[in-house]
Amino acid sequence: MGKILSIGLLVIVLMVLAGCAAGPNDMIDQPNDNGHVAGFWKGLWHGIIAPVTFAVSLFSDKVSLYEVHNNGGWYDFGFLLGLAAFWGGGGGGAATARRARSD
Repeated sequence: MGKILSIGLLVIVLMVLAGCAAGPNDMIDQPNDNGHVAGFWKGLWHGIIAPVTFAVSLFSDKVSLYEVHNNGGWYDFGFLLGLAAFWGGGGGGAATARRARSD
């Protein structure tokens, strides 16, 4: 009975994870209403302001976290760099751990 329950739980978890997987963006390299396609610099800016944008997007349907009219990988790279700049990139945590061990 335990083995069947474990397999059933695993199947449910896999189905939930598969449902959360990102799909393709059909708007890559397609200009928005103003004729613009977001690139690296726009992605960097969107990453930096992402925490504020997320909070606003919870209450407004006109604001979204991510620009779908982008040029693909460079926008994504800029977005991740912007997020890392806001959150500190994780290097500070390693420095703190090193400092704590040396004391």
